[in-house]
Amino acid sequence: MNLMIVEDEPRLRLALAYNIPWDKHGIEVVGMASNGLEALDLVSRKRPDIMLIDVQMPEMDGLTLLGELRSREEISRLMKTIILSGHDNFEFAQLALEYGVSKYLLKPAGEEDILEAVLEARQQLRQDLEQWQRKAALEQQWKHNLPHLQNLFFIQWMNGKFTKQDVLRKSRELFISLKEDDRIAVAVVDLDPLPEDETRFQRGDAELLQFTMLCLAKELLGHPSRWITSDSGNMLLMVMIVEEDQDANEAMLRLNADVSKLLSQTKEVLKLTASAGICASIGTIEEMSLLYAQACRALQERVVYGHDLAIPYRELKQDMQGVMVQQNLEKMLEIALETADETKALEALKGLWEEAFTKSESSDEFHEAVLYMNSFFTRMIQKQGWTVKRVVGEDIEYFQNVKLLSTKMQTWSLLERTVKHIVSFMSEQRKTTSNQVVKDILNLLEEEIDQEITLHTVADRLYINSSYLSRLFKQEMGVVFSSYVMERKMERAKTLLQEGQKVYDAARLVGYRDVSYFTKVFRKYWGVNPGEVKG
Repeated sequence: MNLMIVEDEPRLRLALAYNIPWDKHGIEVVGMASNGLEALDLVSRKRPDIMLIDVQMPEMDGLTLLGELRSREEISRLMKTIILSGHDNFEFAQLALEYGVSKYLLKPAGEEDILEAVLEARQQLRQDLEQWQRKAALEQQWKHNLPHLQNLFFIQWMNGKFTKQDVLRKSRELFISLKEDDRIAVAVVDLDPLPEDETRFQRGDAELLQFTMLCLAKELLGHPSRWITSDSGNMLLMVMIVEEDQDANEAMLRLNADVSKLLSQTKEVLKLTASAGICASIGTIEEMSLLYAQACRALQERVVYGHDLAIPYRELKQDMQGVMVQQNLEKMLEIALETADETKALEALKGLWEEAFTKSESSDEFHEAVLYMNSFFTRMIQKQGWTVKRVVGEDIEYFQNVKLLSTKMQTWSLLERTVKHIVSFMSEQRKTTSNQVVKDILNLLEEEIDQEITLHTVADRLYINSSYLSRLFKQEMGVVFSSYVMERKMERAKTLLQEGQKVYDAARLVGYRDVSYFTKVFRKYWGVNPGEVKG
């Protein structure tokens, strides 16, 4: 520690400097002054830790010196002062306390008392330094974590965790410029799924790419009225703060322009496309969660409109219908998968795509169609005794959450891959059996479903032993021959009745000449009479 002595009496000044064993206690006398003016000059050059100051001095007394040092901000919490006074003056002592003096000693003070006062001041200074260091470390840590804390604030705000007063209070704490009457607008931006032919990046790079786009957005659009951060799903979140006197329409136009600029620059820098969802209009601070939900809902619509777009929110239709497809296309796909005919399966899939997906007018309708197809594939897979995860592998996540599908291209690729996976499994399973035989049997059943078909007649037609055919069919299809024929006939009969055929005609077209027997079989299979099935 460094000590400066300010004393006008030479003999006492030298005694204080040399008679007290300062070095023994680790204290160095760095300067001596005979009055306040000399001390002012020395303080700025020597920067002492502790000052020992006489009150009564010519030209500038000790208390005036303290006042001057204070006005010049030369005294801080990290400097200690001790006063030596020849007068027991209450006003002097009171003023000294106001200036933050550590100790007020009366002359003649003994050397031991002065040493003790200096050592006590040193201890106080050490404690102050430790406290300052802890505070500085905490402040540094807080500043380091500030971006994370700000990001967490926005996530909690958008999820409706705060009241208006909470938002205003926390925004002040986190240096976010926000006033009570401000309004806001929200956009979310997400990179589009990687193209199938993308070789530079993989799915595991998505988080890094999203972070790159976040940095780009801050560089391009950083402004006190725009906050750019990430939501809990790692999508880029842009919050525009609109002051009370700003025009709402102008603000929305500016937000659209900002988002479009970001999409354009992302495409230029990353050579990848991104899409954005924008809330319907300006809202209040309390409406953050609503505006965020609108922006996210708008972004989902890229599955209908395509990618590389900034999509504004629009109200959904309330009269959404279920998925309507031609049953023959589904049957065609089912047979093609069961016979491992990839060409016909993809042909049927394309037909279903045209009917169920291209006519979708919203993401809800589109995802409803995905659920329909996923349900169909799940039935097909489980019918063979397999698990969906085993067949589709990493694509299982899209079966568990269809909203992960954000573009038509991505969805078509999934459906196409699923068909190929199922065909591959079917083919693998049939490697040790006569696949062509079962294929011929299934084709025969479909071509002659209006005839009476038995195991023996089919065996004779194919010149195969009926016992072998029965075992082969059960092994390949998972059901006995008669049950499979019954299922096909009943499914076909139901479709015919739904298409408006009369009961007699439906029975004839599926190989039943006795209408009453057909009615009995139909009721046992479906639980209702044929006449109750409406067209």
